[in-house]
This record gives sequence, C-alpha cells and structure tokens, in this order.
Amino acid sequence: MAEMNSQRDNLSSNGAELSLRKTGTMSSSSVIDTGTEELESKENSTEDKMDGNNFVTLFGRRFNRFVMVTHINIFLYSCGFWVQQSVFPYLSKQLGADPVTFGYLQTTFAVVQLAGGPLFGRFGDLFGSRQAMMLAFASASVSYFLLSVSSSIPLLFVSRLPSIFMHAMQAGQMIVTDVCSPDKRADALGKLGISYGVGMVVGPMVGGTVSRLFSIEKGALVACVLSLISIVITYVYVPSSVKKSSSQDSNIFSPSKILRLLQAPGAFFLLTIKMGTGLFFLMLKSMFSVVALERFQLPPQQNSFVMSYVGVMAMMVQGVGIGYVTKSFDENRILAGSAMSLMLGYLMITFATSIWHMCVVFIPLIVGLTFQNVVTTSALTHTVSPTDTGAMLGLSMAVNSLIRSVSPTIGGYMLTRFGFESFGYLGFIASSTVTVVLLYKRRSY
Repeated sequence: MAEMNSQRDNLSSNGAELSLRKTGTMSSSSVIDTGTEELESKENSTEDKMDGNNFVTLFGRRFNRFVMVTHINIFLYSCGFWVQQSVFPYLSKQLGADPVTFGYLQTTFAVVQLAGGPLFGRFGDLFGSRQAMMLAFASASVSYFLLSVSSSIPLLFVSRLPSIFMHAMQAGQMIVTDVCSPDKRADALGKLGISYGVGMVVGPMVGGTVSRLFSIEKGALVACVLSLISIVITYVYVPSSVKKSSSQDSNIFSPSKILRLLQAPGAFFLLTIKMGTGLFFLMLKSMFSVVALERFQLPPQQNSFVMSYVGVMAMMVQGVGIGYVTKSFDENRILAGSAMSLMLGYLMITFATSIWHMCVVFIPLIVGLTFQNVVTTSALTHTVSPTDTGAMLGLSMAVNSLIRSVSPTIGGYMLTRFGFESFGYLGFIASSTVTVVLLYKRRSY
C-alpha cells in the first residue's frame, strides 16, 4: 500500500512535466486536488476488482474478465465501423456525391461526434461504463441501419446524426482506466489497439466481400447486426459500474466542469500536441478513399486490402511496440520521436506516385500517430482525479472529432485545388513545429 500511495502522489505532480515524464519517476509536490476520499475509493475499488473471481486463465496466463469483454466489444465495434467505412464512399458516389459533398458528409460525422464526446464521457462517469458502452453500440446500430436504407444524399446526412454517442472506443478506455493501475495504464490502453486493429483488418475485407457478393447496402446492414450483438454481450458480461462516482455535480452537460478539466496541469498542452500532429493525417485519411479511387484507380476490394494493411500495422505497433517503448523511454522522448516519425511520413507523401509508395509511406505515419495517441491519452488520465477520467477521455476524443470535423472539408478543397502532395507539405511543417516545441521543453526540465 505504501508503494501505491507513492505512485498516487507521483501522479499528481504539476504541469506538463507530470504528463510528459515516465510514470513513477517524479517526486514533486501535488497540485491536483483529488481528495482523500476519492483516492481511497479508487484504491479500494481497484483492490476489489483484483479479486480472483474477476480473472480468467487462458494459456497459463490470468486476464481481467472485464478487460477481455472490452476487447471483444472493441473488435466488434472496429469490425462494424470499418465494414461501413469500406462501403460508404462507394455508396455515396453511387448516389451522386462528388468529393466536396463527400467531405461534407465526413465533416457532419465529425461535428456530431465532437458534440457527443464530452457528454458521453460525463455520462460514463455518472451512470457507469456498461450503460455508456450500450449507448455507444445502440447509436452505432441506428446509424448503420439508416445508412443501409439510404436512397439519396440527404438520407446519407441523416444517417450520420445518431453517431453523436457512437464512442465505443472511449467506453472501452473508461473501463481499462478504471481497472488498471496507473503504471500499467498506457500499455493497457495501447493493447486495446490490438482488438481494434484486428477489426480494422477483418472489417474492410468483410465489407468488400459482402458488397461484391450481395450489394453495398448489405455491408452497412452487417455492421448494424454486429453492433446489436455487442449490446447483448455488454449487458450480460459487463457489470453496471466498475467505479463509484463521488462527483457532486450530476449534470451531464456542465460547461464549467469542462473548463476545469481543460485547466488541469498539462492537459491543454497535451491536447494541443494531439491536434498539431493529427490534423493532416486525418485530412489524408478522410480523403484517402477518394484518392485511391481517382488517383490510383483502386476497385473497392483492393481499397479494402489497403485498409487491412494499415490495420495490421496499427495492431502490431499498439500490441507489441507500446509496451516495450513505454518501459524503456520517458513520455517526452516518445512524443518527440513520434513527431519525427510523422515528419518523415509527411515528407515521403510528396514523392508518392503509386499505391505501393503509399504502403511504404503509411509505416512512419502509423507508427508516429499511434505512439502519440496512446501516450497523450494515458497522460491525460493522470492529470485528473479518478472520478473525472471519463470526462477527460471525452475531451481527448473531442479533439479528434474537432480535427475530423474540419479535415474532410479542408482536405476536399486542398485535394481539388492543390493536389494530393499538399497534405505532405503542410503535415511536414506542422510535425516539425511540434518536434521543436517538445525538444525545447525537454531541455528546459
């Protein structure tokens, strides 16, 4: 228990220094008022979850039951999402959407998720992770069903609206954050990427196969069925709550609460890094289906194989690389290294002339962005008390949604006006700036 108290004190140290150094190596005084009762409740809750009844043994290793169910749900969520993602650009083109309209569709999805992310996080803090996970899959099933019956562009826009609470990955992060100790949190959050990566590999292949054998609309219907299955799994196997909320503010929509979270030491800096490094990659990602179709002339099935290739890389980095790197290097070094990797990837985009070149370009881009996302997400949960981790994860997701809300529209304009290479030039400039800032901050410690 003394060691747990020492780690708890270390996790409350000040500013960005808290978030950008390796957990457990700090000794500065606490500036985040978590409250004795909150921390004791967190410790007791964690100890209760470590009871043997909550573990299962597979292949000679013990796994937390809640985390295993979460991995299954994340796989199903990822599989369903990428099934519809692989057919969505072709369905939109079939209904007459040009690249700019497709960008507006992507922006609508991002804006809706931006509005729902913080609310979803507060919902999870107040009502529990099971209810949050079920809400996420219910929203996904409605969205995918509406997509499967869309017969016009306005209906495509309507199908994006239920995604306001489609945050299953965020719900999974809530559960992992609640049941895992702080020193293992980054590795555990990273391993969620294995399940998401497997779904990212399987989903596009399923979507491409279903669209080829049946129809594009049937692919969206398959995604809807997968989401309904996850609702049942969550209801049966996930407890009503894996933590107790001691928050006196029971209002889900609380702007003052969000402002207080943004003022947590180091939080705003980490969110800024997340935005600066991820903007141009998400612009590329949102337009890549159009680029693959028009620049590289890829049919739907081959485009699905490229998405699966990206999923394999993300799965390998998050499943194997995160655990090793977080044990060997402090978080500032990891963030600086990820920014440099993104610099290289963006620069390589400017020389890519074939889909094979893009397969090489994706390597430094995926490696850099994966490390950056996992490390900043883990560090953000350390800047607040345990009862507010859901809301902080919501803000982290909201930043991604904010980027997604502007990147498709800007990306469509840049692709039409300046060409594909413009993504690489601007991304290189942004990643270079972030790298310089991180190296400067490291020297100032």
